[in-house]
Amino acid sequence: MKKFIITGVLTLLFTATFAQQMSLPAVMDSIAANHPVVKMYNAEIRSMDAAAKGARSWMPPTVGAGFFMTPYNAKLWQRDGDMLGMGSVAVSVEQMFPNKQKLDANEKLMKAMSSVEKEKLYAALNENFQDAKKLYYSSIVLDKKLKVVKENEKMLDFMIRNAEIRYKNGLSKISAYYKAKAALGSSKNMQLMYENDLRVNRIRLNALMGRDALAPLEIEPEYNLNDYSLETFGQDLFYQNRSDLRGIDREINIAKLKQDLEKQNLKPEFGVKFENMFGFGGQPMQFSLMLMAKLPFVSWASGMNKANIESLKLKEEALQAQKEMMVNEYSGMAYGMRNELDLNKNQLKLYEDTIIPALKNNYKSMQLGYEQNTEELFMLYDAWEQLNMAQLEYFEILTKALQTQTEIDRLIERR
Repeated sequence: MKKFIITGVLTLLFTATFAQQMSLPAVMDSIAANHPVVKMYNAEIRSMDAAAKGARSWMPPTVGAGFFMTPYNAKLWQRDGDMLGMGSVAVSVEQMFPNKQKLDANEKLMKAMSSVEKEKLYAALNENFQDAKKLYYSSIVLDKKLKVVKENEKMLDFMIRNAEIRYKNGLSKISAYYKAKAALGSSKNMQLMYENDLRVNRIRLNALMGRDALAPLEIEPEYNLNDYSLETFGQDLFYQNRSDLRGIDREINIAKLKQDLEKQNLKPEFGVKFENMFGFGGQPMQFSLMLMAKLPFVSWASGMNKANIESLKLKEEALQAQKEMMVNEYSGMAYGMRNELDLNKNQLKLYEDTIIPALKNNYKSMQLGYEQNTEELFMLYDAWEQLNMAQLEYFEILTKALQTQTEIDRLIERR
């Protein structure tokens, strides 16, 4: 029993120590390979492609058998001297021959049906990729916040221990001491929150990758803020990149193929019917061979086809207008988010180059003065508080910048 417990503990320690570290591209590759949405759409695509194999099928032949011109009086079926019997048994076969152009149009339509599902798959994957990016970047920032919180706790701990010694010796005021104690409690609370958010992010990332939700996962702490200054968010970019816009193109193409099929349905189809009669009472065998034609173009039969063609033309116009509307919306959103990202970059640079270094130097000078008894504890605490707030503001801006970048990538479908 003890051996089993020790083995289990060692296994847990080994798993925790060697948690799998994954880069963002590796996370995306895992999503593309294992997310259930991929299996769902691939099965749907294969289903449609399998159905398309029967696009060139003919109508089945019609066979029949029965009595032909046979009197109800069975005595008349038999031969009576020179009088031949009456009636016969007929066997018939009928086959319609489809128009080749109609078969071609039907085959093109059915083969094109799965193209819309393929674009839906790419659109769904893009959503999952960008959701994974948000979680990944959020985890990176949370890790950075945790490091800063722990560093700030050391500063607070220094202030508290030093203040306790000075208070005992009557050299310090107690009010700033309690502020530092409260700040230390708040810092520990923030640490708990950040650690919990990290666990939630990793659970969600595992779920997106189709892994066990509680499987260990470590992420690489690297990120880049992309430069979109040379990007033109116009029609060409969105028509090329956006799966939903390509999906609308596929729907427009399908509407055209349906129109073509409806036009082919207005063309005549021909068939043949053969009947063979086995006569009663010495009658000779007889046959009937007929050529048949369906005439769907006559006015009383073509109304539905013509109405469908007109409906499909209007649908094509509606889809084209929808496509233009979506491009205009995406373009405006992209330019707006690019401006916001540029603002965030400038703010981050200001914090990195000026604000945070100045506040760190201010804290160090206050700490030196406090250690030399030329500054009070509340002045040191105030310097720490300003530094702490600036660092948290920096991480908030960094989070906004990474989220904005992710939303731009979502718009242009860039991994």
